[in-house]
Amino acid sequence: MKSVVIDSGPLIALFDGSDRYHDQAVAFVRGLRRRLITNLPVVTEVVYMLDFAPQAQRDFLFWGEQSLTIDADTIEDFPRIQALLEKYRDLPADFADASLIALCERLKITSVASVDKDFTIYRTRDRKAFQNLFPRESL
Repeated sequence: MKSVVIDSGPLIALFDGSDRYHDQAVAFVRGLRRRLITNLPVVTEVVYMLDFAPQAQRDFLFWGEQSLTIDADTIEDFPRIQALLEKYRDLPADFADASLIALCERLKITSVASVDKDFTIYRTRDRKAFQNLFPRESL
């Protein structure tokens, strides 16, 4: 089964009904027929951003445990993450984004889901562009 690496934006929107991307996130997840992969930096970012609603945090964690493949090998990617943070310092790239780029490189995945326009700029180590599968009208 093909996989999609998912960033925090669609996940936050999925559990925050007031988020401007909420409807797109719900439709995206309902219509997706691929495995969703993320990592612990993204999970941490989602829980932090949902801190206004402890129930939303719990709902996300419950759903995530059932619905996401959560990669736990970010520590292996630290040298690459540091290089990516340096390379994209003018954007600026954040730790979660750099960790997702490194994850994509390690797993050889170029399909992502993000509300960030930065994923149109980021490239893999071998200069491949990412294909953002999150609905384009939301970008």
